[in-house]
Amino acid sequence: MYDYIRGEIAELTPTYAVVEAGGVGYYLIISLQTYAELENASAARVYTHLAVREDAQLLYGFATREEREVFRLLVSVSGVGGNTARMILSTYSPSELANILTTENAVLLKNVKGLGLKTAQKIIVELKDKAAGLGGTAAGAPAHAAATGSNETYDEAVAALTMLGFGKAASDKAVRAIAKESPSASVEEVIRLALKRL
Repeated sequence: MYDYIRGEIAELTPTYAVVEAGGVGYYLIISLQTYAELENASAARVYTHLAVREDAQLLYGFATREEREVFRLLVSVSGVGGNTARMILSTYSPSELANILTTENAVLLKNVKGLGLKTAQKIIVELKDKAAGLGGTAAGAPAHAAATGSNETYDEAVAALTMLGFGKAASDKAVRAIAKESPSASVEEVIRLALKRL
């Protein structure tokens, strides 16, 4: 229905963005990968995917067409919904996902919150033949300058993980451990590393 929305970024968090176009604010559910791409932008073109359910109409946003295509491949697998696909894209880049699929590493894939071993195996069986195409989408998020302060990075990372559904105590513990190991890591890097531990 919508291919993309171009406009000003009115609001941006690690889980959603509001893009104002033509006087209308579009609420877009995003992955950490898209968040990293949009973080320092005041305006952007965001590619969209509209998911219509019985109880809601959800608009997902992506910084690139490639990320949207990976999302669509994931939701084409029976049992994988939009939120699960978004969590996969927040945890692994398209190139990492392609590697997981080609090596058939279901144990690594099931580390994504809300994904069981059977569903991970199903994703691998259904998408491993298409994994070569995912590798070409590995442009990934560009490197961003580190956040202005480690406290700000810590607070944002814990808040983002809590919004994603993780407990505050577990998020706090994971972020503190990562902050010790990589004190100069950006918010996106901290969240991505924490997602692999939680």
